[in-house]
Amino acid sequence: MTEQKIKHLVRIANTDLIGTKAVLYAMRKIKGVNYMFANMALNIANINTAKKTGTLSDEDIKKIDDIIKNPQKYDVPSWMLNRRKDFETGEDKHILTGDIDFVNSLDIKRLRKIKSYRGLRHGSGHPVRGQRTKSNFRKSKSKGKSTLGVQRKAIKKG
Repeated sequence: MTEQKIKHLVRIANTDLIGTKAVLYAMRKIKGVNYMFANMALNIANINTAKKTGTLSDEDIKKIDDIIKNPQKYDVPSWMLNRRKDFETGEDKHILTGDIDFVNSLDIKRLRKIKSYRGLRHGSGHPVRGQRTKSNFRKSKSKGKSTLGVQRKAIKKG
């Protein structure tokens, strides 16, 4: 019985994955890849989801990397992608790693610039999606200070 060498770190989509975990769960460390997307990518690549990440061959790693970076090439349905109808281009995309934060901040800046309701709420630090503010979101109102209940005045010594 020959033992396979397990690589302790496997690099997919510019992210180091732990080699001792199952591929399905290790891929969730990639920002922009959730359980469903990882499962879909592994099914397209014909790789067992329970297989250890460190035992993948170089061809398998390249195949998974390509599927994650270019899902439209493999006829992935648009509802699987995380950026549908991009504001600038109008096409469906899947964004990974640091690009997610960058695109999100650009969207918020655009909303602030056009002074939409959502942009104003983002700018003032209030909840954006219609939540109640009487009891929640107190910490963000006063820049880090939490609200206090009724306080007694200091007892004067005299």
